[in-house]
Amino acid sequence: MHDVVIVGAGPVGLFLACELGLAGCSVLVLEKESEPESPWRTAPLGTRGLFGFSVGAFYRRGLLDELVAASFVLDGGDAHTESDETSPQRTAADEPSRPRAVGHFAGMVLDPAKVDVTALPFRLSSPAPGFMMISLQALESLLSERAVKLGVDIRRGITVDAVAQGEDHVVVSAGGVGFEGRWVVGCDGGRSAVRRLAGFDFAGTEPEFTGYTVLGTLDDPEKLRPGINLTPTGMYVRMAVEGHIAMMDFDGGAFDRSRRPTRDHLQAVLRRVSGTDVTLSDVRLASTFTDRAKQATTYRQNRVLLAGDAAHIHSPLGGQGLNTGIGDAVNLGWKLAATVRGNAPDGLLDTYGQERGPIGAQVLDWSRAQVSIMRPDRHSQAIQGVVRDLLGTRDGTTYVFEKVSGSSVRYDLGGAHPLAGRNAPDFRLGDGTYLGELMRDGRGVVLDFSTERRLSGPAAAWSSRLRHVTGVPADDLGLGAVLVRPDGTVAWADGHDFAIAEFERAASHWFGRCPQA
Repeated sequence: MHDVVIVGAGPVGLFLACELGLAGCSVLVLEKESEPESPWRTAPLGTRGLFGFSVGAFYRRGLLDELVAASFVLDGGDAHTESDETSPQRTAADEPSRPRAVGHFAGMVLDPAKVDVTALPFRLSSPAPGFMMISLQALESLLSERAVKLGVDIRRGITVDAVAQGEDHVVVSAGGVGFEGRWVVGCDGGRSAVRRLAGFDFAGTEPEFTGYTVLGTLDDPEKLRPGINLTPTGMYVRMAVEGHIAMMDFDGGAFDRSRRPTRDHLQAVLRRVSGTDVTLSDVRLASTFTDRAKQATTYRQNRVLLAGDAAHIHSPLGGQGLNTGIGDAVNLGWKLAATVRGNAPDGLLDTYGQERGPIGAQVLDWSRAQVSIMRPDRHSQAIQGVVRDLLGTRDGTTYVFEKVSGSSVRYDLGGAHPLAGRNAPDFRLGDGTYLGELMRDGRGVVLDFSTERRLSGPAAAWSSRLRHVTGVPADDLGLGAVLVRPDGTVAWADGHDFAIAEFERAASHWFGRCPQA
């Protein structure tokens, strides 16, 4: 019996497997596809964007170099990384840089020059890029290689058709063959078999449009404007790769899953949404999608959990799906590992759904908001004009960047300090080491910035679960100490006049009773 059986070998399932493997858990990953290669997973059709929050997760596990090597990096890291730059003194070059790409909101492309980086909460420079493009296949290959090195067993060509829970285990079956685990996590996409077979409720809203992704041949591509184009009848995107287009047709989702899109149909839709007589002469690959927005009403039923698209689906507007799924895996991994090892405090695993559920709901509403102002009716078009004006301002662009980059994510941890619950800034210590580099073993970190090292005694008691680091950073953001969970979330922070008792309460809450108590 494995500690955890993960169904789905996409980026979410594989990242979760790596987190569990790093913690010493025995992990089995089951994937229905026999081969990892597919034109839908390679560039250009399989290209996806990773925003700062997700890139940071790879960085904290020592995967940044491999990720950059496999990616098309659009925004480089903020930090200078020359070997002679070890001074703790902050320079102008260390200031967080403005992003070079922001993306769009409801088809309205934003100007990155309007992002006010000084308004972003607790932002410090970091070696990790703020945004990059990568193919799903490259991402999955990177994670698969890491998972195997950590002892994860990945099996392909297995379609799960039954899930049965026992008191202390779960059996997932495929064609009469059972696979037993103490826990099971469904990471098997928007049409999740685990979600359906385990009886999770999946609630939300029905689609407004049918979307199309096409790779073909355009006889007269010059008739289509490059990039994202919002029109009175929908939206189309002419990608950088010739013949690669995407489009959205507000038909109530009528075409999705109902029939195979033919060349004639695709050309008719493209002409309608573009307002041109462009000719699509050949179609090599085509698929459909919608803005159907649904979410599991709970992310856990006893010993079965959901993550990624299995827990929430929505339109691809803004590219939030993959990033939200990575966030799920990062949040769940260390909590499930602690539960498996038996040193998790009471209720730790329940905080996964409590924290990630609201984030998923926000992403669904972010998607719905964009769809609502893209409708081809006069009321929506009127609202669109107002929103376009707002997005043209510095505050409007900064607001959108905060949302899509993950900068605005904050879990309600009940802490008094405004940094608690946020992604930890990448503090740089006097020897040039960054916080992200200290988290590669998957443990939490307590940073003690005081010269008296007042936390040395208490922090040492949690040494098997926490890395204790002392030193004066280049910029302490007015803090004396910070406790960072393994997922990079600040669990506790306090000023220079902090109370040790508060640290001990926070450490006990997230990491269990003091091992030496």
